[in-house]
Amino acid sequence: MRLFDLHSHWGTQRGYVLRTPEALAQQQKTWNSIPQYDTEEEMAAYLRANQVRAILDFGFTKSLPLNEVVPLHDYAIETQRRFLDAIFGHWLQIDPRLGAAGAQELKRCIQASTGFISYCVSAAGMGYPASDPIYRPFYEVALAHDRPVLVLVGYTGSGAGLRGGGGVKLELCHPRYVDELAIDWPDLKIITGRPAWPWQDEMIAVMLHKPNVWSELHGWSPKYLTDALKREIRGRLRNRLMFGADYPLFRYERLVADWHSLGYDDEVLANVFHRNAERLFGLTEN
Repeated sequence: MRLFDLHSHWGTQRGYVLRTPEALAQQQKTWNSIPQYDTEEEMAAYLRANQVRAILDFGFTKSLPLNEVVPLHDYAIETQRRFLDAIFGHWLQIDPRLGAAGAQELKRCIQASTGFISYCVSAAGMGYPASDPIYRPFYEVALAHDRPVLVLVGYTGSGAGLRGGGGVKLELCHPRYVDELAIDWPDLKIITGRPAWPWQDEMIAVMLHKPNVWSELHGWSPKYLTDALKREIRGRLRNRLMFGADYPLFRYERLVADWHSLGYDDEVLANVFHRNAERLFGLTEN
């Protein structure tokens, strides 16, 4: 069964999400995997071998100045162009404090790309919740181009185990801010990234109440999802929950096996693995 991966990172050394020796040392403890760099060709071949189309996220660009971000964006767009069957698109993390200049860069990348590109809000890493007006220029660009945005929620492995958690404030990823965002921007398509633990019930309530909110589940083995979320995957939210991996921190072989171990039938798994995302992005099924 094919996979539409709503969120993974880069396997290449240039794009690898963990950037410091301390963060790399935490990979095995947090994700039970070891750092491994792939070339662009190896990364694309690995995605193809697992029948994956992925949306990739650098993750580390959110606080970089524009002169450092632009070459990385160009690298992403060019790599996407070479491997469009495997790389569906990119989530860009641009420092919201850049304001109009940052939003213009998002617009430039959307117009330059041959695939999908939109904005990712990493509130815990930046210090501003998703409903903060600082993101308005980026939401305006996304809405004008009919692009969903990704809002990271819940616990993050970023900074886990480091002194002071690497400065990452978990509370800023509470679903309450998604609720506020969905009210302020009712026509904006919002995808929440990661399970929202320890606030998963609150996230379920927001999704049931706000029809413009979807969720993808990267960063966790499905074995560790809450019982309430496992019920919703086959229940009320069966058309709104989607697969995300977090490659290369997780590998697809492990995640797919873990999903199958939960006992869902093929119809439920097809919705999670690819159909819900294809419907959201307006893609026709093969």
